[in-house]
Amino acid sequence: MMGVRVRFVFFLSTFFFLSCSHVFVPVQNEYINYRIEPTVPRDSSMHAMLRPYRDSIESTMNEVVGRASATLEKKQPNGSLGFFMADAMLFGAREKLGLPVHVSFVNNGGIRIQQLPKGDVTRGKIFELMPFDNLVVVQELKGSELQQLLDHTASRGGWPLAGLTMEIKDKKAVNVLINGAPLDPARTYLVANSDYVANGGDDANVLRNIPQKNVGYLLRDAIFDYIRHLKLQGQDITAKEENRVSHAQ
Repeated sequence: MMGVRVRFVFFLSTFFFLSCSHVFVPVQNEYINYRIEPTVPRDSSMHAMLRPYRDSIESTMNEVVGRASATLEKKQPNGSLGFFMADAMLFGAREKLGLPVHVSFVNNGGIRIQQLPKGDVTRGKIFELMPFDNLVVVQELKGSELQQLLDHTASRGGWPLAGLTMEIKDKKAVNVLINGAPLDPARTYLVANSDYVANGGDDANVLRNIPQKNVGYLLRDAIFDYIRHLKLQGQDITAKEENRVSHAQ
């Protein structure tokens, strides 16, 4: 019995030794493509149940809310699309929060389309422009704090803004005018921003710990309200082509 066991062990050892000492190389590869067909039939009852909701959403998003008299472009630092959004934020902050807001900002990353084409503008297009539920908030900034914020925007090449003009020199904001008057470091200014930026987003750290006035007002709704305001004034969606931000010579 012991002899049989020894021979069996010797056989296994020899088998594994020979197996490990050989390299097997495949000489041919074959691949077979299998087409996977859906096996679950379409649920007509579910489709019928959801159709009214789909149709309602499509109808809402296709509603024409205004008309653009010219194509608005996203450009840096002076783009008509960014100016339009900043104007809308400034208007909405003043109207909805009931505050004499001095200036407003829109960070470039918050503009989600490159242009708003000339012609009819649908509700869905505004959702494309501002798909996030960012809120309009207002903060009280000392002139020195506002200068820090402006320097930050200057280091990024300039942001769309409303209520002031400035020049960029050596990545700093210079010759700042707020409603035509030079920025006063000791004065307090009311500044409108999105809650994203006000909470320090886009590295606007100077704003992070400053109290906010917030009534749950969406920037998207401010845009809709501004469009309605323009229509009541007999105006199309537009923004002036002007140098609110320029580079110092």
